[in-house]
Amino acid sequence: MSGNTVTRAHSAFCASSRAARELELKRSEFDLAVHLGRIRTVPDEGGGGRRVARAEIDRLRSDPRFPESLRAGVLAVGTSEGAAVMGVPPARFTRLARLGLVVPVRFYLNRYRAVVWLYLAEELEQFATDGTNAFLLSGRTPEVLRSQLAAGVDLRARNWRGRHLGFLHRQTDDPWQRAGLLAGFLDPLKVAEIVEDPYERAHLNRFRPGPPAHATPGTPAAHLVEKIMTADDPDEIDWLTYDLVRTLDEARAEQPAPRPHPKPGPEPAPGSAAQKVTQPASAPPAGPPDPPGEPTRPTRGLLNWLRHRSG
Repeated sequence: MSGNTVTRAHSAFCASSRAARELELKRSEFDLAVHLGRIRTVPDEGGGGRRVARAEIDRLRSDPRFPESLRAGVLAVGTSEGAAVMGVPPARFTRLARLGLVVPVRFYLNRYRAVVWLYLAEELEQFATDGTNAFLLSGRTPEVLRSQLAAGVDLRARNWRGRHLGFLHRQTDDPWQRAGLLAGFLDPLKVAEIVEDPYERAHLNRFRPGPPAHATPGTPAAHLVEKIMTADDPDEIDWLTYDLVRTLDEARAEQPAPRPHPKPGPEPAPGSAAQKVTQPASAPPAGPPDPPGEPTRPTRGLLNWLRHRSG
């Protein structure tokens, strides 16, 4: 009976790979849907990543427009496609993105190591159909926005970082993990200033988020991904620093960072004072001292004591 219970418990949840197949999504689409909160997941108690409840899969599949509705919600498009969705030229779309008016949801590096930003088609359509944004889609760009563009403003990376951090935060309630996520978006030297204890820094490193784009470590592509991951705006750095300090206080109060146990001392040398033990209670008492003037001989003293006792 216990075996049936275990089987039912395991069948109530699916691994991410199987859930993606049952929801008819590519793995990248599934991951994005999880990040967006479109698919609810739970942590695997065995440490095998996150899982999806069978009830959640059934809920999504019960939609009359499944799987089209689910796919439409995670459709990510680049600049050309995004411009077509909004009905604007690609150059205008890029300006809107640099100004932070549309926020990227993902990015990747192409073969030329150029950053390709991706946006949710659903959000772009909503932006274009909102009447209050009509003046941004045609005509002359307002002067205040043109001056920002002329000054070199580009909020795409910063906005992506904020969004990605929000995705990751939703996956954990543990303060040490949240602190590690925050530290992952700051320069390591800045983290060392904030977290002086090397054991705490080592513990935080366990929870640093991995790079969202694949690149061989040590390559120019990897350095570019790392640059995108790292906050560079003073306001953003200040905000992350404040949040990291506050979250660290919570983590320390809940549970200190693990530290190595003290190493045991060396074994005492044979015959040292540390190895001497008291005489057992069952051992015979020592004999009386030899008479004055006679040489000290342990054997003679013991014989004298025995004679004295027998007499």
